[in-house]
Amino acid sequence: MADDALATTIETVSDEDLVTRVLAGERSLYELLMRRHNRRLYRVIRAIVGNDREVEDVMQDAYVCAFQHLARFERRSRLSTWLTRIAINEALSRLRQLERIEEWDAMSEDRQHTIVGERALRDPEAEASSSELGGLLEQSIERLPASYRAVVILRDVEELSTAEAAECLSISEDNVRIRLHRAHVLLRKELYATAKEAFPFPATRCDRVVSGVFARLT
Repeated sequence: MADDALATTIETVSDEDLVTRVLAGERSLYELLMRRHNRRLYRVIRAIVGNDREVEDVMQDAYVCAFQHLARFERRSRLSTWLTRIAINEALSRLRQLERIEEWDAMSEDRQHTIVGERALRDPEAEASSSELGGLLEQSIERLPASYRAVVILRDVEELSTAEAAECLSISEDNVRIRLHRAHVLLRKELYATAKEAFPFPATRCDRVVSGVFARLT
């Protein structure tokens, strides 16, 4: 079989079958599993950790942990859900190890919002992208409490169902709905506040318009 045909065949193999083959000794196929799920794990870890510099390390920790416990994957849920739960646990563990923030569960939502907002404001990369719509949206999401950011990423970005998000986060479906609603409220307030900065009209453009009008009137 040609290399291209073999690659196409491998790409169509299900996650569950790949797990079976990895456990049987085809360790190289674990790369395909990682590439399939990298984007989701990056997003959910980024949402929790709130620091892009830490994400890749946490992703690696999550994949190593998943590989070491691959035999325990019971196939009662999708592999993507199982990996996401591991990634969430690793991200929370990293926050505790670095002692960057207090335990989220013991902290008020107002305090969470304040801490994350302060961190986002100090991020020079985030500030540099604030003039772009995508950058503004990312900043708004980053200012959310971590528990809200994770729900937004899973439901709105990754488009998981409420049940899937609840399973990933180990919370009830009602809690997913409540957190998502509160996150949307906060995002609307944030985006409305930043909307005043959209479509700037600098003095140079103002001068051109005025000059153009007078030129046509003379």
